[in-house]
Amino acid sequence: MTQLNTPYPATAFLTGFLRSRGVDCVQADLAIELVARLFSKTTLDRVETIPSVYRETVDPVMRFLQGRDPTLALRIVSRSFLPEGPRFEVLQEMEDTLGWAFGALGMADQAKHLATLYLLDLADLVREHIDPRFELSRYAEKIAISAPSFDGLWDALHAPPTLVDSLLAELTVAQCRAVQPDVVGITAPFPGNVYGAFRIAQAVRSVLPKVVIAFGGGYPSTELRELKDPRVFDLMDYVTLDAGEAPMLGILGQEPLNNTFARRDGKVVFHPPIPPIPHSATGTPTYDGLPLDLYLSVFEMLNPMHRIWSDGRWNKLMVSYGCYWSKCTFCDTRLDYIERFSKAPANLLVDRMEAMMAETGQHGFHFVDEAAPPAMLRALSEAILERGLTVTWWGNIRFEKSFTPELCALMARAGCVAVSGGLEIAEPRLLKLVNKGVTVEQVARVTHAFTEAGIMVHAYLMYGYPTQTERETINSLELVRQLFEAGCIQSGFWHRFALTVHSPIAADPAAFGIALLPEPETTFARNEIPFHDPVGCDHDRLAHGLRKALFNFMHGVGLDHDVRAWFDHKVPKATVSPTFIADALAEGAGSEA
Repeated sequence: MTQLNTPYPATAFLTGFLRSRGVDCVQADLAIELVARLFSKTTLDRVETIPSVYRETVDPVMRFLQGRDPTLALRIVSRSFLPEGPRFEVLQEMEDTLGWAFGALGMADQAKHLATLYLLDLADLVREHIDPRFELSRYAEKIAISAPSFDGLWDALHAPPTLVDSLLAELTVAQCRAVQPDVVGITAPFPGNVYGAFRIAQAVRSVLPKVVIAFGGGYPSTELRELKDPRVFDLMDYVTLDAGEAPMLGILGQEPLNNTFARRDGKVVFHPPIPPIPHSATGTPTYDGLPLDLYLSVFEMLNPMHRIWSDGRWNKLMVSYGCYWSKCTFCDTRLDYIERFSKAPANLLVDRMEAMMAETGQHGFHFVDEAAPPAMLRALSEAILERGLTVTWWGNIRFEKSFTPELCALMARAGCVAVSGGLEIAEPRLLKLVNKGVTVEQVARVTHAFTEAGIMVHAYLMYGYPTQTERETINSLELVRQLFEAGCIQSGFWHRFALTVHSPIAADPAAFGIALLPEPETTFARNEIPFHDPVGCDHDRLAHGLRKALFNFMHGVGLDHDVRAWFDHKVPKATVSPTFIADALAEGAGSEA
């Protein structure tokens, strides 16, 4: 489980690459097929405890969210067609929410929002009546998060299957019988995909006992770099790390086996990496074979920037591989997907865009870079305009000063509608410690330039960084409030800091004022590691207030409140100037003049 609205890019990238090397390759998205099978009257009728009103309405709602029955919007907005469970309570939290968000004529979007709340209610019912581990964007996630031992997964995989497990197995077996593959590659980007990946491998083995199974993606690349448990290879023949192109060529015999774990004589062995495939040589991603008609456009939060992650089907592409900055102290800078930077010429990228548009009929692109470089976005924008293409695109950046008002305007003319980037901690001392390479004043000017160009801005935010005090967190929230008030950002998300083993902080914890704590012996996954912070701030106590404030800011509510009002306990008063962001913008405007 990842996204409902568009395929996760790994299979499209690898399929395009392998076909460019002459490999007969077929791809499937069993996650979206599982969602379509699970959320159907046929399946829900097998669960008598699911209320009948959901069983009778699920098929029409799924058709509507797949874009196959737009006229149903009229019945949905009547508020008499769908059952309204706990997820609809959000509509009562703000007065006249629907009228504020959609007015009199925003019927299609209003219906999509209501249908999404219905789907979330139904997912809660699935969790209550069918499988307590199920969520729309993850499955059995807790089993795999930083699991030092394989025991939890091993036991779960040998327990009787739930209905969700059985449906996944049925879909896997059908794919195997239709394709009859020699090699099966399974990608698991996140912990919430790992249990499902192993269940898929079980099902493959049941019908094709001699097939070669390779397991790769973000989770193995991040968490399984110290893998020692040979039981993993009862189900997976190979576990690959980092970008999958070169390891897959090794498994297929076109290159030596590389960057890959395997089992030999009952023990886990690692085959070291060879030079990776340059980004310019990875080929054009393809969506051929994926069930594009099954994806759902969902609309959970009434915020125009926030919704683009889940609403609409986006072609996925990368401007560059890796991060050109690669210095943030909290980040996994020692891993390939951050450390290695590889780019492709702008004209080649636009060639790939045109090929993908011709194949899918979709002209929207999400660039999934760690941070797209400004110079490359300038060249890409110029190439798009030179070819006269009408495209819509967005992606992740760093809020650096190279994004001038002129460049932001150029990107907007070329079809850019949104950017996301890491502000992390809007507090000068900690922002310097993070080594973000930007200042709060600079972020204000850059985000304001994007907004003035008509490009929406989402900010990734962080709390709980080593030595961060409660007052510094409140100061950061106050500056975030000012950024919203000034129209610099339109959306954001708070992340709780986690110390990961591949970060600069883990390499030198004393330099950041913390001490590492003992860890259990690791034979399976290792990523997040425990530490002691002598400052002793209870960051978890602040979490609810931070999220509540941000939720309201994203809806234009409470921007004139003292930020202490969002907390149900006493917190320090913000000590930053109440005009900090306004002064930064005025100073920037003066320097430009």
